[in-house]
Amino acid sequence: QVQLVESGGGSVQTGGSLRLSCSASGDIMKTSCMGWWMQVPGQGMVRVARIDTLNITSYLDSVKGQFTISKDNAKNTLYLQMSRLQPEDTAMYFCAAYEVGCSGALRSRGEGTQVTVSS
Repeated sequence: QVQLVESGGGSVQTGGSLRLSCSASGDIMKTSCMGWWMQVPGQGMVRVARIDTLNITSYLDSVKGQFTISKDNAKNTLYLQMSRLQPEDTAMYFCAAYEVGCSGALRSRGEGTQVTVSS
């Protein structure tokens, strides 16, 4: 089982930026579609961005132009660059790998990193 560990969360003011990182214990990013999800207490997880093995990306409409997903296969690390942050971006952010393709069951998921945006 590959382990994923997120980091880079924190507290910022409206308009600020953060870069989240997700480190993997193995070469999962070379073979799996990876994504970032957000979760607000009491609500389900929402995928905000994903990147496949060909580096093709896809974003939730509300974060297009605001968030950028990328990865470094050599470092086994996934990133989420977050800019122009707003209070509604406040959530726990998780990275995860899909079992097959870029939908359906998740193969592995991290514990999450908290992002808090204050007005």
